[in-house]
Amino acid sequence: MSTNALSSFLSGLRWRYVLAHAVIVAAANWAVQYVVPGTADFLTWGAFVFPFAFFVTDLCNRRHGVEMTRRVVLASFVIAVIVSFVAADPRIAIASGVAFISGQLVDAQVFNRFRKHVWWVPPSISNILASTVDSTLFWVLAFAGTDVPWVSLGLADYAIKIAMVFLVMPVYGYLVFRDRMATA
Repeated sequence: MSTNALSSFLSGLRWRYVLAHAVIVAAANWAVQYVVPGTADFLTWGAFVFPFAFFVTDLCNRRHGVEMTRRVVLASFVIAVIVSFVAADPRIAIASGVAFISGQLVDAQVFNRFRKHVWWVPPSISNILASTVDSTLFWVLAFAGTDVPWVSLGLADYAIKIAMVFLVMPVYGYLVFRDRMATA
């Protein structure tokens, strides 16, 4: 990538979303290594952290459009992978990177497709589809072929991600309507 192309890519980038993604991914990659007590080793703390990345993507998409969101996701991907290699096992970092870029780009595209629907439809559909992509890629790449019970962990993780879509939705709605009120 030439200096001009890089400068153009970085120009106007919404860094608060990039930073939010990087923090969420690093925290999730660290937290996925720890099982929630009392869950019979089938649920990790990472399941409660990562879903917030989809809402960061959706807020960026709602406020700045799909093109800026794709740029944010690409910049976030680079930073998140670097941070993940510091915070987590290399296999988890690679799996996380592949799952992140794939899931987030699906999220951005699907959200954009449903953008004109009532406020809760785009994030609901995009988060559910993106969570499916993200969870499948992450758990297979990170743990297939190991003695980690990755299928049960992955299914529990996916169930929490779907539940988090609806638990976090009121906060997303508040932020969307707050934006609308500020511009009215």
